Parts: sequence; structure tokens; C-alpha cells
Amino acid sequence: MLSAARILSIDQGTTNTKALLVDARGAVLARASRPMTVQCPRPGWIQQDAGAIWQAVQAVMDECLEAAGGAPPAAIAVSNQRESVIVWNRKTGEPCGPCVIWQCRRTAPFCAELRQRGLEPAIRRKTGLGIDPLFSASKAAWLIDQLPDGRAMAEGGELCMGTVDSWLLWNLTKGAVHACDTTNASRTQLMELGRLAWDDELLEWFGVPRAVLPAIQPSSGVFGTTAGAGRCGDGVPICGVIGDSHAALFAHAAFRPRATKATYGTGSSLMRATEGPVSSSHGLSATVAWSAGGPAQYGIEGNITLSGGTMQWTGELLGLGDPAADLAGMAAGKDDSGGVYLVPAMAGLGAPYWRDDARGLITGLTRGTTAGHLARAALESIAFQVRDVFDAMTLDTGEEPEMLLADGGASRNDQLMQFQADILGRPVVRNLSLDLSAMGAAWLAGLAAGVWKGIGDLEQLPRQEQRFEPQMSEADRQRLYAGWRDAVARTLGDFKTREMAT
Repeated sequence: MLSAARILSIDQGTTNTKALLVDARGAVLARASRPMTVQCPRPGWIQQDAGAIWQAVQAVMDECLEAAGGAPPAAIAVSNQRESVIVWNRKTGEPCGPCVIWQCRRTAPFCAELRQRGLEPAIRRKTGLGIDPLFSASKAAWLIDQLPDGRAMAEGGELCMGTVDSWLLWNLTKGAVHACDTTNASRTQLMELGRLAWDDELLEWFGVPRAVLPAIQPSSGVFGTTAGAGRCGDGVPICGVIGDSHAALFAHAAFRPRATKATYGTGSSLMRATEGPVSSSHGLSATVAWSAGGPAQYGIEGNITLSGGTMQWTGELLGLGDPAADLAGMAAGKDDSGGVYLVPAMAGLGAPYWRDDARGLITGLTRGTTAGHLARAALESIAFQVRDVFDAMTLDTGEEPEMLLADGGASRNDQLMQFQADILGRPVVRNLSLDLSAMGAAWLAGLAAGVWKGIGDLEQLPRQEQRFEPQMSEADRQRLYAGWRDAVARTLGDFKTREMAT
């Protein structure tokens, strides 16, 4: 272990861009953060300014290094929002449009066409992913086709396309490196999961020319070196790159199959390490969990479209001054929802349902219902959705984990974590770090840079955790979850939904 080594870890997210400076003990020496702006030019269209993303990254890097004395780090790590796509000019480095982010639904008609052509089984077999606008490929084709002569430019190699990790690598190296890691590539629907390589049939089906694509590299390894990247200067190796949800799983030290984590953000990601690619029959995705110094570690994942963001939405609906915080306070005043269920399908339902056409629903209202009951129902909806995915994972893998590992902003809510443990009937272990994705990326960079020798060293690093034990009776657990399943069935117009996972 290199005692003096410091790793600068960037976590570029949808809501915030962060940077941490981490030492060889895993301690955070400095941190910086910048809020990010999301634009919604049309209903269902969600995007960010690609140039603003890079500016925010530069700002947090410089602030973090300045706070720690200004010396350049031994290595740089990157974790990033996944599935979001940018197209830029290879010669000038200027973006050719917005960053179309993961939440955007603008390519839903194109995805529907692919299904109508009968391509979903083959795409799922190759990528582990069902057809959905969430994933990157349809967004990339849309961006290319919006440009005058965009397709000719793309086929001629004049354009670059990449997920956010690729965009940051390009800028950190001043165009010397156009690459992405295996985890981000596995979320594009353009990489064949078993071979970890771009697939010609997938490229043809989605209409993405090979000439625009980045090189695929392991999550841990030297991607390139910095070129005039602010206070970092030149020649600092970029040694770890990984999608944010994968990074969180890694930072939980969930290195072995069956370990399952839930990241509670605006949406949620549940991910479990698996022995190899798992073919899901219950609405989940196979993915690369990470790749570091050997064969890729695979995983299975379920993506929930709106979880923690439900609190913000409901608080805004009620006209609260600080929507999410005030609603959490209202929910804390109620022991139950009074029979009210809120299904947060305001942008459709993700895993395990994958229904774009679903819309939000509140059911169980009576004359005795209060705003506090609705607040509690919003909070409970997060835990119910997590159980949906958790149960689907158990059915797909045939293995029941002993606990759920939790992280992310909404996991700060003790009431939610206790209800989550109750509705799962299993302990929930919350990691108290606010920067788990950045830490996971730092660990991967440290492995490549020789700061840590292997997984064993990482397992010995301190982790602050808090455990929530289930307290609810089995009868109450089953009654409440049955009510949720009925509410989802009403949302989907299908009263057989409760049996979908059996």
C-alpha cells in the first residue's frame, strides 16, 4: 500500500457533480460538489448541457485539490450517471447537441418499432436488456439523426458518441482517448454481454455507425493521462472508470454472488453480483457489475424509474415549501398510510413491469385521509417498489440473500429504512457514506495504481454502517404488500398483476 497516495474521484450525477480526494486508508481528505440543471424542453424529453457537465467537473476537481493543498493526485477515478448519451465533433471536441439523459423518453416510438419488428428476444439475448428508451442506443441514433448530414458525418468518423464517462475521458485527455468501461458499455444495448464487444447486428438494428464508438476497457486499468486538466496538470493517470450504480455495489464490498444493494436516488437501482450473465424471466437486466484484473464480474439489476423522487413530486403537489424534506416530516407523524397507496408511475413503471404507458395512481382514499397519510404512502411506495425487484431477483437467481445493503440520498430516512426491512422481512444495512459511488471508483483506480494490492485490502478498509431489523408481523407484511400489488394492478389495468412474479 502506498501510504502517501491520494486518488481524486469524480462522481458525475444527474443532480450533482462531486469530487472526493481519498487516501490509502480510504479516508476522505476533501470534497466538493456542484448542483446540475436538468432541462425538459417537451413532455418526456429530459436533457442536460454537455458543456456544463464538463465545466462542473473541472470546478469540483480544482476545488477539491485546492482544499487539500493543491498537489496533484496519484490517480483519477470517474463514476458517472449511466445510459445518458452525448455526441460531439471529433475535430473540435464541441458537443453536437444536448446530453440526452437516462430518464428521457423521446425515443419511445423508435423502441416500439423495434418490438414490432420482433427484435426484442434477440436484443435481450445479446445484451441482457429489454428494449426501452432508458438505454443508450436509441438516444445515440436520435442525436445523430438530428444533425444535418449527421449520418454521413458519423459513418465518416467525424463524430464521437459516448456515455458520460467517454465524454469526461475525452476532455480530461484533450481528445487523446475515446473510451468507456465495460459497465457503461453494458448499458448501451450495443455491446454483446458475453464477448464484451460491440456487436454488428445491434449496431445495424439501432442505426449507430461503428465509427463513432469508444473503445471498451476494463473498469480498473489505465485509460490515459490528463492533459492540462486544471490543477491536476499533465500526466496524471486515469485508472478507474465505472457507472455509478456499479461503483456503489463495489464500495459496499459486495464482491461475492448473492450480495444485493439498493441505491435510493431520484430513481433506484437494485443490483446483485452473480456467477455469470443471468437470463431474467421477471423483468430484470443482466449487466457487467465491474471488471478489474481478471474476468468480468457480472450482475443482475432492476431499475426503478421514480423512488426517492416521489417524495419531491408529492411535496410539490401539496405545495410544500421544501417539498421532499417537509413531506418526510409529515410522513414521520404517521404510523401507517391509513390504507392509502401511491403508485409513482408518473413516467411509467420500470422493473419488473417495464410499462411506458403506466401512469401514477393514488388509491384507498377515504373521508378520514389526511395529507400525512399521503406523505406516508409516498414513502412506502419506495419500499414496495424495492421489494418488487428484490423478489424478482430471488426468482431469477433461486437465491435469497440474508440482507439488503442500502445507500443513496433517500436511504438517510430512518423511517423508510425501517419500513423497508419490515416489508422485506430481512435486515437492511445502510452505508453511512454520502459518496459511495465516488468511493467505489476510487477503490478501482487504487487497485490499478497499486495503492491496494487486491480485494482483500479493500475488504479491510473501514465502512460505517447502520442495521435495521424487521419488526413487522408476517401477517401485516403480507396484508400491506397485497394491497400494493392490487394498487399496481389498477395502475396497469390488469388485476392479475399480483400473480406476475409467481
